[in-house]
Amino acid sequence: MSDSQSYEVVARPRTAAGVLFFDGDDRILLVKPTYKPGWEIPGGYLHADETPSEGVAREVEEELGITPPIGRLLVADWAPHPAEGDKLLFVFDGGVLPIDELDRITVDQIEIGEYAFHTTEQLDALLIPRLARRVHAACAARTRSETVYLEHGAARL
Repeated sequence: MSDSQSYEVVARPRTAAGVLFFDGDDRILLVKPTYKPGWEIPGGYLHADETPSEGVAREVEEELGITPPIGRLLVADWAPHPAEGDKLLFVFDGGVLPIDELDRITVDQIEIGEYAFHTTEQLDALLIPRLARRVHAACAARTRSETVYLEHGAARL
């Protein structure tokens, strides 16, 4: 490239990963952060040199005190935020949590104040719209044994 050509600015997204855990009734585990209103799925932002699956496993242990296996990727979502810039978000399948794992859940009370299982029909009332779209897409991908790419929580056609 010559000196007269300019370099393109490349995207440097904030990257986060979450996981869907289910109970025996196919309800989804949601967590309630202490630092903001509403509900979320377990997970969070990645640390430097951390893969999405490593980051979500770390977050689950920090937030819930458990170390279940993290399953396959369900969703990759390009979801820039007006105030926070570019974001790349991953959602993994945590599967059905066995009873013994459920019994060991202890929320940290620092980042997470409580957890509860909810039906997919309840998601739109509990989650912010872009997260609700992402979780619905992840549930559908799980049912179809697929991985889907989204932009702003919606399928890219």
